[in-house]
Amino acid sequence: MSPAQATTKRIAILADVHGNLPALEAVLEDIEVQAPDEVLVGGDLVGRGPQGSAVIREIRRRGWVSIRGNHEEYLLSFRRQDVPPDWLHLDEWAAARWMAAELSEDDIEYLGTLAFSARCDSIPQLLLTHGSPVATSDGLGPWTRASKLDRLLAGIEESVLVCGHTHRPMVRELDHGLVVNVGSVGLPFNGDRRAQYAILTWVDGDCRVELRQVEYDLEATLSAYRTTGFFEAGGVTAELLRLELLHATPFLVPFQRWADAIGKPPETGRLEEFLDFYEPDEPLRDFFLRIESMFERPC
Repeated sequence: MSPAQATTKRIAILADVHGNLPALEAVLEDIEVQAPDEVLVGGDLVGRGPQGSAVIREIRRRGWVSIRGNHEEYLLSFRRQDVPPDWLHLDEWAAARWMAAELSEDDIEYLGTLAFSARCDSIPQLLLTHGSPVATSDGLGPWTRASKLDRLLAGIEESVLVCGHTHRPMVRELDHGLVVNVGSVGLPFNGDRRAQYAILTWVDGDCRVELRQVEYDLEATLSAYRTTGFFEAGGVTAELLRLELLHATPFLVPFQRWADAIGKPPETGRLEEFLDFYEPDEPLRDFFLRIESMFERPC
């Protein structure tokens, strides 16, 4: 078949917007220029950011298929008060309570309809999940063993598995197919603050992946933290999320793990001590090993 006769489909896939409207708007403009045949959304529209309702509105009005992520599940649980009782008053969960309250009843109804996974109309060989086909919180990243990725691919009908959740883009070719992590629109963790998503081009059985990075108005996002009341109401979590935006690397989970290691609640008053201990450029695996060695508890 000549190149002119080849069947080509282009699919844009974005995930992990996390209530960051300026980042989403920049990606939407880029997608319009790229003009893909189909757009899919891999979950975590909400959570970890103050403009969840506005993000939902932008996705819904385009009619794009979206799936649920772990943060949709979290905020739905908070709205239903289906969480441990102390989560409804502890400082560390203040941001989650605020983000859940910010959503309208219509938003909540929409989030409740989102499926766990989605298949692609244009590329039947593609399956989209948030974390993995096992769970929304099962993260796949550059550190994931090839043997695990192959097992996941062997367990599905499709040959291309696309995910998000870890906020780190990845393309891995394996014996059973291809695994793609599209990264994060609103909160990247690969050291690059730009909004990130992917375009997959399918040409007669061959899948080509383009990981895209888009500049956006970070100051507008930081301004939204203040003007919406999120920064003031969100306590230590909002401050840690602000640092994640600035550094494009995790702060929240390391702080929680550090607080747990020293046997103290993760509260605002301990943030300065944590920041003296934490090295943002250090690989997370090394950070966790350092915690284990420094704060190992006797049996």
